[in-house]
Amino acid sequence: MKVRALLGRKIGMSQIFTADGEVIPVSLVKVGPCAVLEKKSATGKDGYSALKLGFETKREKLVTKPAAGYFAKLSVPPCRFVREVRLPEEQLANYEVGTTLGADLFEAGDFVTVSGNSKGRGFTGVYKRWNMGGGKATHGTHKYFRHGGATGAHTWPGRVRKGKHMPGQYGNTLETTQNLEVVKVIPEENILMVRGAVPGHRNTLLMVQSSKKKWKRG
Repeated sequence: MKVRALLGRKIGMSQIFTADGEVIPVSLVKVGPCAVLEKKSATGKDGYSALKLGFETKREKLVTKPAAGYFAKLSVPPCRFVREVRLPEEQLANYEVGTTLGADLFEAGDFVTVSGNSKGRGFTGVYKRWNMGGGKATHGTHKYFRHGGATGAHTWPGRVRKGKHMPGQYGNTLETTQNLEVVKVIPEENILMVRGAVPGHRNTLLMVQSSKKKWKRG
C-alpha cells in the first residue's frame, strides 16, 4: 500500500446529498499545498525512512537564521509547520524534494486517518471529563451531587493510584480518528470532504494520511 499524507486545516462541517437522497455529514479539510522538504532513508545517517513535509508559509523575518538557510538551500519559502511522515523505503522514489503535494493525492472512496489537537475545555469536573454518575440525589445528601466518590482505600493501598479519574484539564490533547472515508475531493481548492467528524475546532492543524487498517487501492 502506498503511504499518502498531507498537512491541512479543518474548515468546518457540512453535509452533502447522494443521488438516492442520503444525507452524509462531512468535515471539510483544506490540505496542502505541502512542500516536500527532505527524504530520510533507512540506509543513511537517519536510520529510518520518512518524508518531511512543510505546510503554509511565513515571513522571513520570523524565521531563525539556521532555518532560513535550510529553506533557502531547498529554494522553498519558509514553512510555518514542518512534520515527518514515516513510509516504506521503496516509496521514497515516488517523491522529489522541492515538489508540491495537493489534495489530488487522494480520491473519493479512500480511507484516511486524521490526527489533530482536540478542543480545549479547560478545567472540568468528573461529570464532564469522565462521564461519571455522581452521588445520590436523595434525602440526606448535602453538596455532594457532582462528586467523584472515594478515590482510594485507607488500609491498602493507602494512596491514590496513578491514572485515577479525577477533575482536571479536559481536551487540548492529540487525538486520532481512524478509517474515515473520503467522500469527495475538490483538487482545484485542495479540499477533502471526509465522512464524519475530525478532531479540533475550526482552523485546527491536521495530519491526514492513508489508513493502515482500511484502504481501497494500492
